[in-house]
Amino acid sequence: MKVGLENKQLLEIQELIQKDKDHLWHAMSRYNEKATPLIGMRGEGGWFFDVNGDKFFDGVSGLWCLNLGHGRKEIAQAAYEQMVNLSYFPLTLSHIPAIQLSAKISELLQGSYTTFFSNSGSEANETAFKIARQYHIQNGHPGKYKFISRYRAYHGSTLGALSATAQANRRIKYDPAVPGFLHVPPPYSYRSPFGEHVPDSDLLAADYIDQVINWEGSETVAGVILEPFISGGGVIIPSKEYLKRVAEICKKHDVLLIVDEVVSGFGRTGEMFGFMHSEGVQPDIVTMAKGLTSGYLPLGATAVRSEIYEKFKENGKQDHLRHISTFGGHPASCAVALKNIEIIENEGIVDRVSRLGESILLELRELESLDKVGEVRGVGFLFGIELVEDKKLKTPASEECMVNVIAACKKKGLIIGRNGDTVPGLNNVLIIAPPLSSTEEDLRFMVQVIKSVLREGC
Repeated sequence: MKVGLENKQLLEIQELIQKDKDHLWHAMSRYNEKATPLIGMRGEGGWFFDVNGDKFFDGVSGLWCLNLGHGRKEIAQAAYEQMVNLSYFPLTLSHIPAIQLSAKISELLQGSYTTFFSNSGSEANETAFKIARQYHIQNGHPGKYKFISRYRAYHGSTLGALSATAQANRRIKYDPAVPGFLHVPPPYSYRSPFGEHVPDSDLLAADYIDQVINWEGSETVAGVILEPFISGGGVIIPSKEYLKRVAEICKKHDVLLIVDEVVSGFGRTGEMFGFMHSEGVQPDIVTMAKGLTSGYLPLGATAVRSEIYEKFKENGKQDHLRHISTFGGHPASCAVALKNIEIIENEGIVDRVSRLGESILLELRELESLDKVGEVRGVGFLFGIELVEDKKLKTPASEECMVNVIAACKKKGLIIGRNGDTVPGLNNVLIIAPPLSSTEEDLRFMVQVIKSVLREGC
């Protein structure tokens, strides 16, 4: 507790803590009767204050979403004005913010896309799966229903998206999965599934997708879904050639390329979208959320190439997409997204992330000299530090070590994450993803804390 709090404040805080324990179910958390939750009170930029008055830098942008930080009054004003003007309107009809935002998304994707709005990344991916299956049926290929994703990847927590999620720990007690989802090795050169010191491991991983499509029969495969950079599964950064090769394989087999930009979209990686790091790649479907509104309001989106959308214009009784989201594309959320994108463009956020991200990565890579640091990976403002017990054997760091490092950072005023509850025995990657609007002073603080904690050991 912060020194100086009055007795009345202390009692109010204790009451909040008790109500939290009695009534609030926390995401991804084991119940611990003795634990005291960190209760946020207010935020300023990339920082927030808890109810005790303690200050923390948010090194994971909330849940990878608070890209522009707290307190952007112009974003709040956009929501307010829209709510006063038109508080709700369904997209069975239409409204101006949704029209403007869908056109803007198409412009940002540098192609002709039609967008279906939902509430989250999980829903955006669920929508993509339904669209892909229906498209192939209406395109004369009714047998195409399977989807391929990569081990370690995360695509959502609803049952379809969870079936695409190839993280065993996330699926314990929730299986059996939805039929039709297949998993392949990730482009993970540090722990290559094809053996140590194998050249072109990334391209071998891409070619494995080609083999699986052949083995399954291309006439049965509807799509490949992937993040440009595996985020929650351990910040795995493939070569630029990897995605290009996967795109070529999809085209060869008439398989839709679904790119999940929920984390990597809207500047996180130093490009407006992560797939733009690979020259010549134009996805068939792009899903997004999180950075779309910088977390100020919920919004998900599934952008579909207009050539695919053409198949849904046919006049059969069941040729339209029979899918709906009550709050998807809420007028206020769309207004917030438009203002968010405007700020990203006007403030040159993407170029800034590209420039500063490279320098941060160089600094963090100095930690690779430590016995406990196996590899430091990153792109833009997305960084992963893989901790090990034995550098030569790459033995993953213990659970105790991971918990201690995160706690030590928190004690120094920095919140970071990890790839918890993902792959059995391999939940050993620290995850850092600061707000894109972070000041250089903020970023120096973040790097200094991480360096000092890891040098102290765990």
